[in-house]
Amino acid sequence: MGAPVAGKKHPVATAPGRRNLLLRGVQWIAATVGLLFLYPLLRFTAFRVPPKPRLVEVPAPLPLSGVHTSHDFILFGTKEGATAVSRICTHLGCRVNYQQDKEYIECPCHQSRFTPAGERIAGPAQKNLPIYDVTLKKDADGRVISYVVQL
Repeated sequence: MGAPVAGKKHPVATAPGRRNLLLRGVQWIAATVGLLFLYPLLRFTAFRVPPKPRLVEVPAPLPLSGVHTSHDFILFGTKEGATAVSRICTHLGCRVNYQQDKEYIECPCHQSRFTPAGERIAGPAQKNLPIYDVTLKKDADGRVISYVVQL
């Protein structure tokens, strides 16, 4: 080999010491603890307050057919109670209509058909119609005075 040149240092292979290893370990622990403290804050930034339910009151009595059609729902009144079905088709969002003579709900856009309970019968729609909760308001004698639909 040659003689060492004055003023130049030869690279010396240094093995990582214990101090360097401990420093890396402390950095990893600090990063992990920092992420554990930040995780709840990051989750909180994505939190959204759900909207309050909208209540729609339909006065009784219903028409003789027992069906009330509103902008957002179709209300079916029976002796056992009442059910409300969304008027928005689950296929492409068209507004559905109740065909009273055929006793089913039909979408005018692509002819998806549903039962009055909102169950899919036929058509391109793959899901049932959403069902809304209905509460009956009664007077002191037990007669229904209105239907409250929770959207």
